[in-house]
Amino acid sequence: MQTSSTTSFSHAGDARQSIRAGSWNAHTSGLMPPYVQCNIVILPSALASDFLRFCQRNPKPCPLLAVSEPGVPFLPDLGLDIDIRTDVPRYHIWRNGILQQECTDIHAFWNDDLVTFALGCSFSFEHALIEAGISLRHVNERKNVAMFKTDIMTTPAGSLHGPMVVSMRPMRAADAIRAIQITSRVPAVHGAPVHIGDPALIGIADIATPDFGDAVDILPGELPVFWACGVTPQAVVMAAKPPFCITHAPGHMLVTDLLNKDLPFR
Repeated sequence: MQTSSTTSFSHAGDARQSIRAGSWNAHTSGLMPPYVQCNIVILPSALASDFLRFCQRNPKPCPLLAVSEPGVPFLPDLGLDIDIRTDVPRYHIWRNGILQQECTDIHAFWNDDLVTFALGCSFSFEHALIEAGISLRHVNERKNVAMFKTDIMTTPAGSLHGPMVVSMRPMRAADAIRAIQITSRVPAVHGAPVHIGDPALIGIADIATPDFGDAVDILPGELPVFWACGVTPQAVVMAAKPPFCITHAPGHMLVTDLLNKDLPFR
């Protein structure tokens, strides 16, 4: 298994080719920093309308960047050669809200009724934070970002409901202020943090034990800074228990041809 610190690619398409060939199946934090990465949710068409409305009602955790036609495994708005059946390093297969399998290729599960949703990812704004001189511990330590379920409830849509998931990055206060300024300008990749400071205030009992990803230390003088996270749909799947769903494994994103610098700013 490769890690994002040991291999570099000249273009996002090269990274996808490596993922497609099975030679890269690690998390994508720090991989191809200039390029937009996406969370992936794949649902039967009967649930597509509900999930589209869910994204519209919950734009912080679910900033929608692209939607496929039913049964079409391609996302040409994100990259001409993208094949969603092979181009995510790891997938999760869900049935009735239970994670049943992790795999690196979903050809065996694909059918003509499935609709793919691509959501913005915080890995995209990390590039801007690093360029601004803000140190990110999980990147420096070659880890996946820490992610937590919260007691912040999303706005339901149809049968879909559940808690928001957040990603956490520890920072000094001055860096946290700068991070708010930077990320508030890019709502397409979650925008500004949803919480800073005491994790108990958003229902996180143990900051040292993330629900997804890897734990990192919070050093004296640092604050935990929490952003809405695109793993939220997986918490929704656990709560709403749809018959079938495919998602990316947390931290294992689709690398697109879009450049972070071209994301819409405000």
